[in-house]
Amino acid sequence: MNFLRRRLSDSSFVANLPNGYMMDLQRPDNSTSSPVSPAMERKHPQPPQPSHSSTTGTSIFSSISSAMKQTTQAAAGLIDHSASPTPPVAQKPKILLVIDDAHTDWAKYFQGKKVNGEFDIRVEQAEFSELNLAAYVTGGCMVDMQVMRNGTKVVRSFKPDFVLIRQHAYSMALGEDFRSLIIGLQYGGIHTVNSLYSTYNFCSKPWVFSQLIKIFNSLGPEKFPLVEQTFFPSHKQMLTTPNFPVVVKLGHAHAGMGKVKVENQHDFRDMASIVAMAKTYATTEPFIDSKYDIRIQKIGSNYKAYMRTSISGNWKANTGSAMLEQIAMTERYRLWADACAEMFGGLDICAVKAVHSKDGKDYIIEVMDSSMPLIGEHVEEDRQLIADLVVSKMTQLVITAGSTPSPLRPWPPQVQPASMKSQTGPQLGQLSQPRPPPQGGPRQPQGSQPPRTNAPPQQRLSPQGQQPQSPQSTSPQQQRSPGSPQQVRSATGSSPVQASKAGMFPPQQPRPPAQGRAPSQPSPTETSKQQATPHPHLNKSQSLTNTFSISESSQRGNANEDEAKAETIRNLRKSFASLFSD
Repeated sequence: MNFLRRRLSDSSFVANLPNGYMMDLQRPDNSTSSPVSPAMERKHPQPPQPSHSSTTGTSIFSSISSAMKQTTQAAAGLIDHSASPTPPVAQKPKILLVIDDAHTDWAKYFQGKKVNGEFDIRVEQAEFSELNLAAYVTGGCMVDMQVMRNGTKVVRSFKPDFVLIRQHAYSMALGEDFRSLIIGLQYGGIHTVNSLYSTYNFCSKPWVFSQLIKIFNSLGPEKFPLVEQTFFPSHKQMLTTPNFPVVVKLGHAHAGMGKVKVENQHDFRDMASIVAMAKTYATTEPFIDSKYDIRIQKIGSNYKAYMRTSISGNWKANTGSAMLEQIAMTERYRLWADACAEMFGGLDICAVKAVHSKDGKDYIIEVMDSSMPLIGEHVEEDRQLIADLVVSKMTQLVITAGSTPSPLRPWPPQVQPASMKSQTGPQLGQLSQPRPPPQGGPRQPQGSQPPRTNAPPQQRLSPQGQQPQSPQSTSPQQQRSPGSPQQVRSATGSSPVQASKAGMFPPQQPRPPAQGRAPSQPSPTETSKQQATPHPHLNKSQSLTNTFSISESSQRGNANEDEAKAETIRNLRKSFASLFSD
């Protein structure tokens, strides 16, 4: 650094530079006018530009110093390019697709709500029958919607960020099968409430009932009283049943459809023929003379229990006139809801249906998912709870997506030492490579030196017959970058002073081996000293490099960073060596 200051402050050095050289590097300020140097007056008798050599040299020195610091910091990755303020960008709203009929306007329940406090919510609502989609591996899911709004056909295409499912995806009674849309949403990686996995599993009631059997076997009949049910995959197995009356359920249907009460064996055989025509499965369960029905619903962490009593006298409480009232939420009911909410990976919205018989016993008969109808006096409150649950799920999705490690981010620090072992091994072996004897210096005979042992196989013999270049020693920066051109020049030539002091500093400068013999392997102590203590005889270019060298800890990144830093410093040294050489 002092060498640069002296060189740039020397008037004769500035005078020998080409005309306009300083002007090209940095144009001086017009307000600071001062007389030029005598050397400039002798060389250029015409009126020179108003600049002072000392001021110019100091200013160009400051400019070069700043450029050097920025270059070395950029090589070490210390400059934070994200510190500059960026103008705020308007966040795109998150698109929420609500699959429900047009009787409920879900947009008003999400009005004013934001995802993670920064994203607005754009609600698109349609039924399963009004949707079509295409899913891609990397492109997500594109949904086409064709709906009727006030007599006008509205067609839109969009990529939903989240889906709320409030309709049944499959119903044999209505002849509607939208399971292909559920598969498409799953294929496109769309998150929903409830999950697509659970929605697809709920497309078969016997399949759901099999999960209730698992809970029944786990908790026992006292805590989880499940109704006795028999499954028939086809009509061929429907020969007889032990007790009558029974309730026969055909296939997969909702809202009391496909359920028939059979009183005797003859009616049961007739029912078996109907099952044969339907070409589906069937289930039977004993008829329970109920006093009322019980429904326990769970929306997020909110629980409600309702009691429904038939007024019209129909054995189906959901058919005809019925009286509905909310009852107290007991721990028994809460256990039912929590146990059923764990099936299929978790149900955010579910409802358990049970029958309370006239003898005072409860029988669980069914569980419903997010497509359950809302009942009672708190329908608006339940819809608001569903909206809050959806916003919470969308917020978790945004936070999780922002904290997921990117493939472009570096590995954690604890992984780096394992990957650096293979990188640092050859570099440490390169440090112990000895220097050849100087040109014209005395060469030791082959028999004057005892044979060396423990010679590393990767080290080569001293090159012979090569002409050394400018006197230069090996700096620590060059020792960490084996195979570079600067390293080759340092290995082929050294100054006589350094060769004469080889015996005085054995840890830093090992003695050259005899011709035809391999060099000795230095001890670990000598290797550590070589890394820590550079040779005192450094030329001007290496002094400049060491002045702006980066700390040892910042250069122990990965191999690519080390190579980039070494290449940057080598280029800088070459530029400044050629700039200030006489």
